[in-house]
Amino acid sequence: MFPITFTPGIRASCPAIHLGCLWGRVEVRPSGPALLGLIDEACRRIGAELEIGAISSLPLIRQAREAYKACGKKPGRYRPSAEALLRRVVSGKGLYQINNVVDVINYTSITTCYSIGGYDCGRVDGAVELGIGREGEPYQAIARGELNIAGLPALRDRQGAFGSPTSDSERTSIQEYSREIALVFFDFGGNHGLEECLAHTQALLERHCSGSTFERKILRAY
Repeated sequence: MFPITFTPGIRASCPAIHLGCLWGRVEVRPSGPALLGLIDEACRRIGAELEIGAISSLPLIRQAREAYKACGKKPGRYRPSAEALLRRVVSGKGLYQINNVVDVINYTSITTCYSIGGYDCGRVDGAVELGIGREGEPYQAIARGELNIAGLPALRDRQGAFGSPTSDSERTSIQEYSREIALVFFDFGGNHGLEECLAHTQALLERHCSGSTFERKILRAY
């Protein structure tokens, strides 16, 4: 695991923020039929129950969008990842199939509305802080090229920024060779269900990713 601290800027802009952190060991491989079945069922249910215009009003999505505004970012252009995934699902596009760990993350995100970062611990360099992205520190985001993180909540290590609730960096992404991973749930409202979500995600990683030796922790700005 790696320690995570909060900068004064993120504390002032998002005083209610909590980070739900889950560290553990996994085996990364293509998703099996059981996990793919869970994802397909969730996509069908969400697509039938949710309208695209209602997504931004869901409590966790609304809290994330308000936090983006407080940090200086327009949430309509740089959507939290949970919102972007839900929009895909409701539009009938489904979820990308990446690998079993990333697929668990995306499944958890659409079923809980948390934006979740997933990181290879071996590629995170030293202690981590959550702050606000600055001008001139973009990174190569997964499947979307250079991401301007100015005004976004952003995770940084000794090499610079590598994660945000919108998209994570290629540098610390979970690949087939990853063994020790960290998941970070971005909770901008201090919601009571976060611990339950961490426990449920751990169970999914144990079942579908041969997960083991987990540690869970909720970090608070105050």
